[in-house]
Amino acid sequence: MLLDVKGLKSGYGRIEALHGIDLSVNKGELVALVGANGAGKTTFLRALSGVQGVTAGTIRYAGEDITRASPQKRVTLGISQVPEGRQVFGPLTVEDNLRLGAFKRRGEDPAADLERMYGLFPILKKKRLDAAGTLSGGQQQMLAMGRALMAHPDLLLLDEPSMGLSPLLVGEIFNIVQMLKEQGVTILLVEQNAYAALAIADRGYVLETGTITLTGAGTDLLANDQVRAAYLGM
Repeated sequence: MLLDVKGLKSGYGRIEALHGIDLSVNKGELVALVGANGAGKTTFLRALSGVQGVTAGTIRYAGEDITRASPQKRVTLGISQVPEGRQVFGPLTVEDNLRLGAFKRRGEDPAADLERMYGLFPILKKKRLDAAGTLSGGQQQMLAMGRALMAHPDLLLLDEPSMGLSPLLVGEIFNIVQMLKEQGVTILLVEQNAYAALAIADRGYVLETGTITLTGAGTDLLANDQVRAAYLGM
């Protein structure tokens, strides 16, 4: 087991957003966390990456308790997050954004990794000298994913990668996620698009108002009447 979360609680002031989350991710798995807007999905990912405070519970990563570890320490240990809304550095070039993803690997030449990212996302090579803020939404999503991968993560946290994208681009992004899984990257995918996420997930969790209500294999959750009614419109 790479990630083991037990009884995680977190909130904003006196408002509790997560009410004791239990979730695990095994090495090499693609695990999807699905739920409606406001369910607490982004809060959960922020707690995992260390930028959101935890009021109770534990987060263990590769056997180590990181519940109180700094965000920097978590990146060093191998956790990288692709944030909701991409959050690229708009004035900087595409290539500089990618190089920033390798900032914890001081002294290493990132040239080989840059070429790997350009192989994975060819459009980024074409636009490598352009300001990141001039890219389309889909291109910025690819850049945010590439930036996270530059850190050589053992666990990739993906927060709503399909948000605001056209159906064609959504398909392209999920094809890339599937390819990363096949390359051995362990992924925790947070998505409102339950169908797309569960279709490629090994396992899934359904989060409703800060509580896990269902868990199981991705294909089993896709066939679950409750999930189909609530998230798939069936």
